[in-house]
Amino acid sequence: MSDVILEMRNITKTFPGVKALDNVSLRVERGEIHALVGENGAGKSTLMKVLSGVYPHGSYSGEIYFEGKECSFKDITHSEEVGIVIIHQELALIPFLSIAENIFLGNERQKNGVISWFETISNTQELLKKVGLHESPNTLITNMGVGKQQLVEIAKALAKKVRLLILDEPTASLNDADSEALLKLLIQLKEQGITSILISHKLNEISKVADSITILRDGATIETLDCHKDRITEDRIIRGMVGRDLTHRFPPRESKIGEVIFEVRDWNVYHPLHENRKVSTDININVRKGEVVGIAGLMGSGRTELVMSIFGRAYGRNISGKAFKHGKEIDISSIDKAIKNGIAYATEDRKAYGLILIEDIKANITIANLEAITDGVMINRPKELTVTSDYRNKLNIKSSSVLQKTVNLSGGNQQKVVLSKWLFANPEILILDEPTRGIDVGAKYEIYTIVNQLASEGKGIILISSELPEILGVCDRIYVMSEGRIVGEMMSSEASQEKIMKYIMTQQEVVE
Repeated sequence: MSDVILEMRNITKTFPGVKALDNVSLRVERGEIHALVGENGAGKSTLMKVLSGVYPHGSYSGEIYFEGKECSFKDITHSEEVGIVIIHQELALIPFLSIAENIFLGNERQKNGVISWFETISNTQELLKKVGLHESPNTLITNMGVGKQQLVEIAKALAKKVRLLILDEPTASLNDADSEALLKLLIQLKEQGITSILISHKLNEISKVADSITILRDGATIETLDCHKDRITEDRIIRGMVGRDLTHRFPPRESKIGEVIFEVRDWNVYHPLHENRKVSTDININVRKGEVVGIAGLMGSGRTELVMSIFGRAYGRNISGKAFKHGKEIDISSIDKAIKNGIAYATEDRKAYGLILIEDIKANITIANLEAITDGVMINRPKELTVTSDYRNKLNIKSSSVLQKTVNLSGGNQQKVVLSKWLFANPEILILDEPTRGIDVGAKYEIYTIVNQLASEGKGIILISSELPEILGVCDRIYVMSEGRIVGEMMSSEASQEKIMKYIMTQQEVVE
């Protein structure tokens, strides 16, 4: 007889204008890794927020049983007391505190009311070793990339006496090596008796570690698959998620590439806090009209730092080098100047830098190009509503209306709002930093289609992605970056994952 640790029965959760969950049921056995999959907006994160008390008892209908007892969690602290720990897709770290301080915040190691820093540092080192993060416990969070911050979140969860660990897109910002290490860690935790619920859009990862898979679609439970009994394929999972077969992961595109429209020469960038640390060295890259150029590299290779420095020096100090548009040197020394020169940057961290979450869809789409909807000094509200509703329809943003708050949208739909904002700004050069991170396969396909459409209109696209299949499937030409340098360049027709990794590893051997 199976040993059930968690059972959620007939959970219904409604937001203004949207029924996020409609009589959803979930059954999880003790000691298993249970995957939860579905398109963005299917209700996965909402269901887990109900479970963990983020949405307290009384704000939803249905029943939750944990370890055989009915639970009515009033907040996240209440759920953690019984051993349920959730790691959200949105990071919850304090930037100007250290790794150690963040891990044990609210869970301090103390004796007689005094924090034991020796125990705190020692325990932090053990936890960082478990998650494969080679950083000093005293490192400030603000000095770390998003991927490393995710590992700190995982270490923070492990510091608590967890019995059921919920991970919402834990590998979304990690490279292949770090993702693999995390999956191995989940298996180790399973061997120690810890049950995990894994939300992920990376179906290849799910097939490696999951014992069971529950598929949600449009806020309802479609089916639960037993990975040890059922024949599980990615196509079957996708069919359950989207209600149809997805025969091609990347939409076909006929490239029509013209002259060089943008390039940077001899670009050098130093770290904003550590003045002697160089993060970009002698970079020379260009993008042509109608071309999608990929920048591949491992986490920490300097890809994001490079493109942020190009976008109005949003990152770095002591930046040197020149930028050219249509062969003429341009000034991109501020974000405003970069935008006026036709450059747009869709950040990898959409929640922190890409959106104003407390504002509605309408305000987020128009904010980068208010001049286009302004009559004199006043915003033309009917025009703003028409424009934003048009983008909502064209990009298939799932929402009640353009008046819905962006904080209540799924990750994929938030990403479409970010893209809408920059499309409305009408750039010639669009930089996309991890545009499909944390997004399901259906929404990814839609975004790839948008990228293809922009390229067909003659725009130059620079795309950063940690997923090599995505780089190979979407881009015309690929730069490979490692240790802040461009170490390789190739046409996608000549590229392979092995070739890209060879460039990266060869460079790392030289540096070592």
